[in-house]
Amino acid sequence: MDPLTIGLVGIVVLVIVFLLGMPVGFTMAFIGTIGFCAIKGFETGVGLLARDFWLTFSTYSLTVIPMFVFMGSVAFFSGMSGRLYDAAYLAFGKMRGGLALATVAATAGFSAICGSTNATAAAMGKVSIPEMRRYGYDPGLAAGCAAAAGSLGIMIPPSTIFIIYGILAQESIGKLFIAGVIPGVILACLFLVVVVAWAWMRPDAAPGGTQVDLKSKLVGMTGILEMAALFALVLGGLFSGLFSPTQAGAAGTAGAIVIGLVRRSLSLRKFWLSVKDTLQITAMIFIIVGGATVFGHFMAVTGIPTAIADFFGGLPIPPTAVMILILIMYLVAGMFMDSLAMVTLTVPILFPTVMRLGFDPIWFGVMIVLVVEMGVITPPVGINVYIIKGVVPDIPLGQIFKGASVFLIGMVVLAALLLLFPILATWLPSFIRY
Repeated sequence: MDPLTIGLVGIVVLVIVFLLGMPVGFTMAFIGTIGFCAIKGFETGVGLLARDFWLTFSTYSLTVIPMFVFMGSVAFFSGMSGRLYDAAYLAFGKMRGGLALATVAATAGFSAICGSTNATAAAMGKVSIPEMRRYGYDPGLAAGCAAAAGSLGIMIPPSTIFIIYGILAQESIGKLFIAGVIPGVILACLFLVVVVAWAWMRPDAAPGGTQVDLKSKLVGMTGILEMAALFALVLGGLFSGLFSPTQAGAAGTAGAIVIGLVRRSLSLRKFWLSVKDTLQITAMIFIIVGGATVFGHFMAVTGIPTAIADFFGGLPIPPTAVMILILIMYLVAGMFMDSLAMVTLTVPILFPTVMRLGFDPIWFGVMIVLVVEMGVITPPVGINVYIIKGVVPDIPLGQIFKGASVFLIGMVVLAALLLLFPILATWLPSFIRY
């Protein structure tokens, strides 16, 4: 069997095993090793497995992951997400659809200190959905809004998907973080427009809240100041060149701990839960990256990335049309695969094609994250929807998917804007020197 055929068989088996629910990292490592052994020999394949995992766990650039995960965990367990929602509620609550607007705004803020879409959706869903339902919001709007807004956790920096993409594509993680700022803000604004339009068309689905006096608003705004301070510390340090990505994560974590201690909201038990949560998430991501590295080397020796690049490069259509085809493929794959698994599987295969077509690698990273965001709220595998279902088990799954799907309009609009105006993703990173 020739290497190309072995590679195709490996991809098919990998997808089937993914759909069966096997752990992503171990599956990619196992199939990558077996495939590499089939092409290069047993000793070479086993040596590759040991070398790739050793290099993965000893790579300095990966230290950025536990730092940012720890910052998000500390922020969550110290109650920062709840205070952020309270502040957003004070600003928007009295408006028609105000609680949904507050959910989007607060989630966007929490995304700036938490790089996980799962954690963001869970944290904000717990504090926002009960309030919306208490005021008579349509359950589909309440749950769907929380699920869709949670996807901002992987666009607005810091983002674990940006980190993984940067490592696989060998691009600057700092530049990728900065690249997500403008698209992330635009997407949050588009979500706000979707909520306003929904509330305008169906006033009964999103009634207004109660009036709050100015003094209460000013007191409640301290929740925003906490997030703003951490965001300024992390992104400001990155943008100015004062911090490397890992140092920025460490500084942000220290800031979150200080805020928790000053507010007396971070007990020893909550600190331990933050550490435990960080260790679990970090170990999972490291194993996935190690497995993806092995599988990527397997793909390289099969010649599949080169064949795909030759195929797309030879199509008699403009590069933009090819990119649209690639994005559609990502969107379809995202309906059936976990976002992290999809990125680690596809980037080693498709990245050479994208470079050959002349697209900016930072811009492509933002586009991948955007399409991954669509995947976390589309059936059948939309992970954010299942997370929200766990928060509110009495709301039917179909109703949550239906509510979240309305927000796809904002994502499609952003995708069109990025295709037409790539500078939205590349302008800020052009000021970064590393």
